[in-house]
Amino acid sequence: MSTAPNPHPSTEGRTPYPVGLLLTGRRVVVVGGGQVAQRRLPALIAAGADIQLISPATTPAVQAMADAGELTWHRRGYAEGDLADTWYALVATDDPAVNTAVSAEAERLRVFCARSDDASAASAWTPASGRDGGATVSVLTGDPRHSAALRNSIVEGLRDGSLAARQFRAHGAGVALVGGGPGDPDLITVRGRRLLADADVVVADRLAPRELLAELPPHVEVIDASKIPYGRYMAQEAINRTLIEHAKAGRFVVRLKGGDPYVFGRGGEELLACVEAGIPVTVVPGISSSISVPAAVGIPVTHRGMTHEFTVISGHVGPDERSLTNWDAAARMTGTLVLLMAVDKIGAIAARLIEAGRSADTPVAVVQEGTTAAQRRVDATLATVAEVVTTEGIKPPAVIVIGAVVHVLGQPG
Repeated sequence: MSTAPNPHPSTEGRTPYPVGLLLTGRRVVVVGGGQVAQRRLPALIAAGADIQLISPATTPAVQAMADAGELTWHRRGYAEGDLADTWYALVATDDPAVNTAVSAEAERLRVFCARSDDASAASAWTPASGRDGGATVSVLTGDPRHSAALRNSIVEGLRDGSLAARQFRAHGAGVALVGGGPGDPDLITVRGRRLLADADVVVADRLAPRELLAELPPHVEVIDASKIPYGRYMAQEAINRTLIEHAKAGRFVVRLKGGDPYVFGRGGEELLACVEAGIPVTVVPGISSSISVPAAVGIPVTHRGMTHEFTVISGHVGPDERSLTNWDAAARMTGTLVLLMAVDKIGAIAARLIEAGRSADTPVAVVQEGTTAAQRRVDATLATVAEVVTTEGIKPPAVIVIGAVVHVLGQPG
């Protein structure tokens, strides 16, 4: 059986000794301020190192790190003696002579030194690293691309639960309010997916990504907390009680919600109920459908030269009912209006906006089941949107966008 040749033959046969360096408060010298340094610096900053960057110039991103006080930038080239009192050095210039000089000084001072240009001449290799919860995964192969690919596979497996490597409970009893995003299972956050993989109980909305539930292990109890418009629903008080009872029984409960927990998701009510009951709560933001669904169909909610603001409004209560929205003020705004839960009330809302001064010709887009396989968009104006919604048979969930941004990519058809 043949094997692929090592793309870095200079590292062939070398076996590094893996170790985790605790660099908090310790002097680390980075020579070079280009793209390699830009990629390596965030991990050193996160480790709390006292970073001394030596380089005549940097990328804008590295300069921003210096401006923010995350490192000290010496705007000059390397000079002999720069590694005095240094614990670790990283050489990342495009000048082989400078790199050789730095690594030679490091060798004399017994400072471990990583080189971006020649791993065989270095005394340390930078691993491809990633984090999952409290664990750091680092991979060393001698080939940076191979290391990164392995790292990605391992970390992704830990995060989505497909790699069953946990030998301990990552979370004790409690509740996590997790925003699942607009519907596409790939749009949940990494942290949300990781917590879902740790759950004993999942209390799920109907708008939460359904495909993620199919991935749960058999022992996980899934409780349907759907609230179907004008149909069956689980009362909010019952949801609160369910979260509290399971957490008090020693279980880790994930409340999986569509969008973001705090954007018309009653996450605040559930948080208060748990806190009052003495239950620890973790809140994981989600991608709100108010911005992600328009984006999925090519509509930016803001656009330079067109709008400086966008307003998200719950339309489940009509303008002539008990609505808390100042519809007259909304009509006078020149920016984008994004309506959630407004399918049933769109006729009354459109009429009120026109009455309060918004042009009847204002473009409107209605996006049903955004980001999912059933995604569907129809276009109208404020004057015609009620008729179009009825004629096209639009059903919740749908996001309605009102404003000039609807036609950023041109007129429909």
